[in-house]
Amino acid sequence: MSGEPRPKDRPWLMRTYAGHSTAEASNELYRRNLAKGQTGLSVAFDLPTQTGYDPDHILARGEVGRVGVPVSHLGDMRRLFQDIPLEQMNTSMTINATAMWLLALYQVVAEEHGADPAKLQGTTQNDIVKEYLSRGTHVFPPGPSLRLTTDMIAYTVHHIPKWNPINICSYHLQEAGATPVQEIAYAMSTAIAVLDAVFDSGQVPEERKGDVVARISFFVNAGVRFIEEMCKMRAFGRIWDRITRERYGIENPKHRRFRYGVQVNSLGLTEAQPENNVQRIVLEMLAVTLSKDARARAVQLPAWNEALGLPRPWDQQWSLRIQQVLAQESDLLEYDDIFAGSRVIESKVSELTGEAEAEIERIQEMGGAMAAVESGYLKAQLVASHAARRARIEAGEEKIVGVNCYESTEPNPLTADLDTAIMTVDPANEARVVSALHTWREQRDAHRAESALSALRKAAAGTDNLMAATVECARAGVTTGEWAWALRDVFGEFRAPTGVGGAPLAVTAEAGSALAAVREKVEKTAAELGGGRLRLLVGKPGLDGHSNGAEQIAVRARDAGFEVIYQGIRLTPEQIVMAAVDEDVHCVGLSILSGSHAELVPDVLERLRLAGAQDIPVIVGGIIPAADAAALRAAGVAAVFTPKDFGITEIIGRIVDEIRSANTLPALEVPA
Repeated sequence: MSGEPRPKDRPWLMRTYAGHSTAEASNELYRRNLAKGQTGLSVAFDLPTQTGYDPDHILARGEVGRVGVPVSHLGDMRRLFQDIPLEQMNTSMTINATAMWLLALYQVVAEEHGADPAKLQGTTQNDIVKEYLSRGTHVFPPGPSLRLTTDMIAYTVHHIPKWNPINICSYHLQEAGATPVQEIAYAMSTAIAVLDAVFDSGQVPEERKGDVVARISFFVNAGVRFIEEMCKMRAFGRIWDRITRERYGIENPKHRRFRYGVQVNSLGLTEAQPENNVQRIVLEMLAVTLSKDARARAVQLPAWNEALGLPRPWDQQWSLRIQQVLAQESDLLEYDDIFAGSRVIESKVSELTGEAEAEIERIQEMGGAMAAVESGYLKAQLVASHAARRARIEAGEEKIVGVNCYESTEPNPLTADLDTAIMTVDPANEARVVSALHTWREQRDAHRAESALSALRKAAAGTDNLMAATVECARAGVTTGEWAWALRDVFGEFRAPTGVGGAPLAVTAEAGSALAAVREKVEKTAAELGGGRLRLLVGKPGLDGHSNGAEQIAVRARDAGFEVIYQGIRLTPEQIVMAAVDEDVHCVGLSILSGSHAELVPDVLERLRLAGAQDIPVIVGGIIPAADAAALRAAGVAAVFTPKDFGITEIIGRIVDEIRSANTLPALEVPA
């Protein structure tokens, strides 16, 4: 009978990206989420863990436990997964530069649980290319980073065969402005670079090549243009099938299957009318679930309030329930692919496939993904795409409900008390984590730890696979920072190109335009101050690698006539103040999205005062709750900008106003 329900396909893995404060607090959160029906774990690590610093390092200040869980050593990993059966779990770990280290800790804890490593299932993100381009948690130069990835892949194929050792991640590329074509092309170019390196290393015999390819997974972004996004996923699968068959000779279609997980777009979530984010999240999820032939293997959804701050457990539960309603209550999983045979879909897929393959070929002609990173080509392309998108939004060509259209709204009961609408991390948490780290160091076998680090340095200086030495470091009680510094000693560190200098003009300064008016303000102010062009320092203190906003401010300020000093990510307050004084800047702009503003911004202000430069206005941008913004202004910050301030040209105009005010110049009657 037509009313009878059909047999359902198995649903995708349902995860929530989670972790905060401490290993104990995160463990409690994981067990609660699993009890609510979550079918896998997705671990968020804090920035010190992601970038290879211990919690007591100067750069870790203000960042410990803020955007994820701090894991400094084996003891933390034990507490993180206490009472969770790892042999039965599918665990995704969003970790890149230090992926080898975290996988080693996970393996050792699993063995302590009595688990067989050969049965462990899960994923380490381990995609360093997108870190150079968009997320900024890289540590080592491209060559050594690729070696770490290669060694991990070879090790897992032989020892943890059900593990996905890399999750090639185009998610952050879209967050950084990538078009669907760029997202496909850059991810595929990364996959080619990784597979070429693995097979060239000689660590995998010819007959195991299919096993390597079968464990390569992808982590993608799904935006609100859900038909285009669904077509993007079909194009991804089509191109991957061709590359693995033609370039690598993989005959088994199961090995060639495009396997991907997804986090739907957080870039498009708005601070204004944040309740609209719920329908955005649902639309974005449909892009990767509606089409059976291009359906995600795992889905994690952001929470409605992520543009405001850290989601609470209830907010994460809401996002989990969205997935469960679709999978359990709808008939989505009862049908074959509902888009098969559609002329519209086929036309769009063919268009995306052709354009992406042309861009992949262009990158190969440059020498591949790593060469395109080192030359700055990929970063400049992303900065330009992001600038063009922001320009369309500001011009009203791209509509965002509640932001640049339909802005009137009723009072929102969800955010009536904004301080309780998000979760906050106890400021005292960092001191407790640091104290526990010191206790760990005091109680471990120091001789065994130092011997393990010496062996790691020796292996890094040679050609041995680094995974065995890393596992011994884990067992010996070595810390995250010690492991990373041992490799820094051999490999060095890497500062990726910012892409700002190579980004083309995104907004023209035609007569009568907003940018022309701001340029006029910039020129008049510079003339009145008599020191050449106005100089703006754009700084990113701490470990926050989300540089998209800082880059867009830098590019627009440049186009408005400023001389812009932008040195990229991961700077101490001391370095920022030193640059501000050395460059004799007229304004310091700080960008922080990790939540560490309450600690780092006052430090910058105090250091400027001690340097006799307290008259330089400081502005701050980021995800900053209203109460924190008020505290920053009270401390001396000239202006605070949050995601609701989407007009970049207007922000640049405000910066000029603050420069004039700080130099006791009268306000200019020039509209901005």
